[in-house]
Amino acid sequence: MEVLKLTTANFEETILKADKTAIVDFYADWCGPCKMQSPIIDKIAKEHDELVVGKLNVDDNGEIAVKYGVMSIPTLLIIKNGEIKKQFVGLTDESDILKEI
Repeated sequence: MEVLKLTTANFEETILKADKTAIVDFYADWCGPCKMQSPIIDKIAKEHDELVVGKLNVDDNGEIAVKYGVMSIPTLLIIKNGEIKKQFVGLTDESDILKEI
């Protein structure tokens, strides 16, 4: 499965109402660590069809970032049944992400 582009308009339907565990990558195009996080998120999305994986640009969708208290990027949220199960702040490797699923 490919990484979904998340926006304020599709966040609730795509992530909060998902019937699968979701991983959300909060990022910005200018962020160096976000660029290093991106291939890790892409790999997880391709290898794990049992997950919904999306990226949300905080510059374009700031209200979602504020709602979830995102103060630093990259921030990853693992969401299940509309609730945050785990939050990672900063560059996070694949094994750390997957062991929280």
